[in-house]
Amino acid sequence: MKKKFKVLALFDAVRPTTIDQDLSKEMKTEDWKTEANVLTALRTLGHTEEHLAIFDDLDLLRQKLATFQPDVIFNLADQFKNNRGFDQNIVSFLEMQGVPFTGCSATGLVLCKHKGISKKILHYHRIHVPNFVVIPRGQRVVRPKQQLKFPILVKPVKEEASYGISQASFVETDEQFRERAAFIHESHDADVIAEEYIEGRELYVGLMGNSRLKVFPIRELVFREVPPDEPKIATYRAKWDEEYRKRWGLQNRFAEGLEPALVARIEGTCRRIYRLLTIDGYARIDLRLTPKNEIYFIEANPNPILAEDEDFAQAAGKAGLPYPQLIDHIIRQGMNTLRD
Repeated sequence: MKKKFKVLALFDAVRPTTIDQDLSKEMKTEDWKTEANVLTALRTLGHTEEHLAIFDDLDLLRQKLATFQPDVIFNLADQFKNNRGFDQNIVSFLEMQGVPFTGCSATGLVLCKHKGISKKILHYHRIHVPNFVVIPRGQRVVRPKQQLKFPILVKPVKEEASYGISQASFVETDEQFRERAAFIHESHDADVIAEEYIEGRELYVGLMGNSRLKVFPIRELVFREVPPDEPKIATYRAKWDEEYRKRWGLQNRFAEGLEPALVARIEGTCRRIYRLLTIDGYARIDLRLTPKNEIYFIEANPNPILAEDEDFAQAAGKAGLPYPQLIDHIIRQGMNTLRD
């Protein structure tokens, strides 16, 4: 019989909360699907579960730790004060409290969040990354012509979930390049990363582990109705707008037609990426596979979305970890937060 734990599920909220906030309404909405799925799994597994949503008051978390005294925190808080840049700060707080938690450490979150830094590290270790430049706010927007060839993708350097990426991110002239970079500087108050567009298949690879890594079957975003001459990019709408996805025949499914030797090469590359970016817990690596089977790193996502119907959980299920067992595995791995 596996040992049961006291688990505090930690969420983020979009407005101030109380320590005993009733979240039953939120749990029925699409926005809280992951939280609802995880809580259901915790109850199914027989763990003692309490949950807390925080907005801008860490003292609530201190109080909850004192009264509930959890064995482990199931960390689903990826923003603070509506700012996704603070996800690593929440984890730093947990690390300083000395309480075990699920998912990635603060160092891994920092390195992966800055797309320029992660690409520099991997390029140094001879992993293919698109040619790119980072353009900070306040700096004149100029394309380095020797370094960066069209077409180019222009996006915020630190955003996740394709936030800030649209069809207008795909630029083919210097005028479009300047306009899009200026737009992101102003509307997102964000630095820009501009990188060469890599033609090819959009692959998502889930990994899990600290000292020993498990790689899950490869997922792919398929663009069925997008004309051959149109760019195939994972925009915000391509990921999250169901009507848009239907119109363009966008579908997330398991990758087909990959030779076993190529799968092994992709898995080996992803293991290296995971280690080099000091990721632990679990993550999804986003890649482009060119028609010549070159593997390009696009970005790493520690603590990816854990909803039951999303890529990570789907891939884990195919690898023999049904959803409640996946959640249990993440918890038991989190018990090693202080760290294997």
